Amino acid sequence: MYIPFSELPPQARLWIYQASRALTEAEQAEIKPLLERFATEWSSHGKGLQASAELLHDQFLVLANNEDETAASGCSIDKSVGFVRELEQRFNVSFFDRTQLAFLRDGEVSLVGMQELKGKVAAGEIDKDTLYFDTLVNNYGELQQAWPRPAGNSWLSRYF
Repeated sequence: MYIPFSELPPQARLWIYQASRALTEAEQAEIKPLLERFATEWSSHGKGLQASAELLHDQFLVLANNEDETAASGCSIDKSVGFVRELEQRFNVSFFDRTQLAFLRDGEVSLVGMQELKGKVAAGEIDKDTLYFDTLVNNYGELQQAWPRPAGNSWLSRYF
């Protein structure tokens, strides 16, 4: 059962997928109804999930489920991964490249390769206060309150 993203409870579980590039307006217009349809049909062991999906900052696909209603099973999570992989193929974009980190710089999402991070920190281009889109955020309340968050308040703190 689809629920609007803004109506999710704070404890709703999230899966955040970072695109390898910004999605165009045309792509987003095509993807949004696909997201809503997937969330509407998403189920666990035959029971519909109270789910939602959203595109944020032109670069992040977020799937959500109110686990207080029905928990997502391994099979239902596998279905969501398959759905995201279909979107990758259709739109020629990667949602599973974990070697790219996303920061908010000058109001824009900026991708930095993991191999570049130490150098950018040493050069002062990225510091503990640089806003980081932590894709490990796992619930809606945290997304609302701390996303993006200062890099020093994430797993990246070890670099500062």
